[in-house]
Amino acid sequence: MATETVLQQREQTTRRTYAIATGWLLLLVAVSVIAVGIGSVTVPVSDVLAALVGGASQTQRAIVWNLRLPRVLGAAVAGAGLAVAGAAMQTVLRNPLGAPYTLGISQAAAFGAAIAIVVFGVGNAGMANFGALGPYVTTVTAFLAAMVSTGVILLLVTYQQATPETLILTGVAIGSLFTAGMTLLQYFASDTEVAAIVYWTFGDVGRATWGHALLMTGVVLLALGYFVANAWNYDVMDAGTTTAKSLGVDVESLRIRGMAVASFVTAIVISFVGIIGFVGLVAPHIVRMLVGGNERYLLPTSALAGGALLVAADTLARTVVAPVVLPVGILTSFLGAPLFIYLVIHGRGYW
Repeated sequence: MATETVLQQREQTTRRTYAIATGWLLLLVAVSVIAVGIGSVTVPVSDVLAALVGGASQTQRAIVWNLRLPRVLGAAVAGAGLAVAGAAMQTVLRNPLGAPYTLGISQAAAFGAAIAIVVFGVGNAGMANFGALGPYVTTVTAFLAAMVSTGVILLLVTYQQATPETLILTGVAIGSLFTAGMTLLQYFASDTEVAAIVYWTFGDVGRATWGHALLMTGVVLLALGYFVANAWNYDVMDAGTTTAKSLGVDVESLRIRGMAVASFVTAIVISFVGIIGFVGLVAPHIVRMLVGGNERYLLPTSALAGGALLVAADTLARTVVAPVVLPVGILTSFLGAPLFIYLVIHGRGYW
């Protein structure tokens, strides 16, 4: 009887988890369709759906496919990527405050993008020195800078057994260091380069093209596949380093690979849409409160939640002071900080 009860409870938990994930998926689809229809020219939901399958008028199809859809897809994928990176970092570091933004990785990646703009001449003026390869040069430099920050964090975890508080303080210091580096680059940069750097720091999914959105989609799906494939190992790591090693898990290697993949996703997203704070921190926390800490369910659901939250935030940023379009990074910081404080106060027991 006890075994049957356990199996029934597990089955109920699984059904509940799938229901929650399905709910986030439906929410993501709903806010995406609404977001595609909202703008200076309103397109009714019925016409949005018709345009997606080749119907509606030519003007509406052009608005949907050329203007709105790349932005919405970019927001959904960027939010999903940051949420997956945040959830993975929280598990790898066993730190509930771990995320690209709080650990200084976002600021490091932005510094790498600033180097590409100022030192390598990859700016808004036609990607002067690299032509069509300009965005990918930015991605490479952003990733390399992000790995510097990641390396410092891994050294503290592996060799100094740093506490969560120490890691967050280190992340603040790293973020301040790379922000100072960006300020120094701006001091010696031209007006055009300064404008390009500032544009990066705002965080704006409106700059995403179809090519950017599809590239981010491929990277995020591969990263999500990697983390889900290693879900059992990460679940074991939650039980502690000693327990994980006793079960044959190579903890150090798993940490390094996990942080490298998460940092690469962060660098890809930031190199295309700029710094967007708190999505990678808040989304996994909300999902963890709903579905628990099983990585096989936590990671995909976090991706859906992060995508839905960022699409909703970008839609609000486009409409709250219309016709002025606010960078979504500003809005996520305004909304994310108090929401995270609320989660810390009222949701401490779930971790």
